[in-house]
Amino acid sequence: MKTRHKARELALQTLYAMDFNHTLSLESIPYIFSGITEEEYGLLEDEVKLYGMYLIKGTLENLENIDDLIRKYSLNRPLERIDIVDRNILRMSVFCLMYGDIHPHIIIDEAVKLSQDFSTEVNYKFINGILDAMQKQLFPVQEKHTDDSFEN
Repeated sequence: MKTRHKARELALQTLYAMDFNHTLSLESIPYIFSGITEEEYGLLEDEVKLYGMYLIKGTLENLENIDDLIRKYSLNRPLERIDIVDRNILRMSVFCLMYGDIHPHIIIDEAVKLSQDFSTEVNYKFINGILDAMQKQLFPVQEKHTDDSFEN
């Protein structure tokens, strides 16, 4: 769904700018997404605006818990040493794993795509590894039984 992907991109850019400027708080959320003009904002679909802001606000509202989880699963890199782009891809993705209604595999795939688009070429592996381990341990997917035999 292109609409949701665009919303994720804009949310990531905004979280990145807020993190870079050390203004990660609900009170500091800009009226429009970072990196776009008011005219560009006006041309966005309402769903892009709503979902993008939902991701930003939800991530910031739960930032402490999200960061604690990332610290727990990022064994070789302290949170503060994770690249700002990657840190905010992880934050937004962990928020979606914790509170979203989207299948975990889609969340991880979107995180990898964002990393490939906005980060270095190899960092997507780092993001995939952390989110995959977290998903398997904390948010396991219940596979549906598709066998149509009956048991008596």
